Amino acid sequence: MSEALLAEQRRYYAARAPEYEDWWWRRGRYALEPEDEARWFADVAEVERALAELAPLGDVLELAAGTGIWTRQLVPLATRVVAVDANAETLALNGAGAEHVVADIFDWEPTERFDLCFFGFWLSHVPDDRLDSFWALVRSALGPGGRVFLVDNGRRGDAAHISGSEHGVEMRRLGDGREFRIVKHYRDAADLPGLDLRVTENGHFLYGGGVL
Repeated sequence: MSEALLAEQRRYYAARAPEYEDWWWRRGRYALEPEDEARWFADVAEVERALAELAPLGDVLELAAGTGIWTRQLVPLATRVVAVDANAETLALNGAGAEHVVADIFDWEPTERFDLCFFGFWLSHVPDDRLDSFWALVRSALGPGGRVFLVDNGRRGDAAHISGSEHGVEMRRLGDGREFRIVKHYRDAADLPGLDLRVTENGHFLYGGGVL
């Protein structure tokens, strides 16, 4: 996968930071019909319950922490949260409670060990040819008995911001009309052997984890 595409992906998420949570909270152009919205938030609650059941989490490393949707869930459950993201623009919205590290995950190396590595809506952005090195990074960040928990898309996302898709690359449109290419692989449990993964009742999210 080309460095140019990964750089474009970083630029996209920096530019999308001000509207990212509109997608999660189904506001504005991401709004759903009432029944669809209820299904979405039922699936959100299912993932949140699964994460809460892992507590206490100990020292947590969150990769691709973004604007803090999951950081805010992790902080009350953990002793400490270190939130890593490639973009200062997203971490500026991440909020208090976590230690912020601006770093490209593909180049970053942990200098300590954690009890849990969490990543939300990140694995689908890892190119196939970098999966092995990504899992090596995760393993190097975990102490003995360290766990992984992830959440990602369970099926293709919203038409509101996807304007095209081909061979693991999506074209994404921002609210102001700008378009960017990103890596996007809709993975499933069969792609990730060794982890206890499931899809939410309404199919929105793939989530779960285990000990690596």
